[in-house]
Amino acid sequence: MFRMNRDMRRMLEKMGVEIKELENVKEVIIKTDKEEYLIKQPAVNIVKMQGALSFEIMGGELTKTQLESKETTTYEIKEDDVLLVARETGVSKEEAEQVLRESNGDIALAILKIQERKSHNL
Repeated sequence: MFRMNRDMRRMLEKMGVEIKELENVKEVIIKTDKEEYLIKQPAVNIVKMQGALSFEIMGGELTKTQLESKETTTYEIKEDDVLLVARETGVSKEEAEQVLRESNGDIALAILKIQERKSHNL
């Protein structure tokens, strides 16, 4: 795994750049509308600079797969479900609805996704 030397890290800290290494990363998946990239055993850093997050992925074994075209299914999201997710996670109704759509209407999965996003913020 790539390790930054102490002097370089100090210089970046003085410039307001925070770098946090994600440990024990098994794989990273990047999906586009046509392809999926799977990177196994990469070194991953989260870089926070001027309020923006960047993810640095280094090394690992890369596998590229072509994805089949799939029709998107629309799920009806109930207002009660949106309110429940928003209340349980402390996010806005809009964010709760968006994550519910990403989770295909699965309330438990939506709550877990929001909690995971909150825990990964630096």
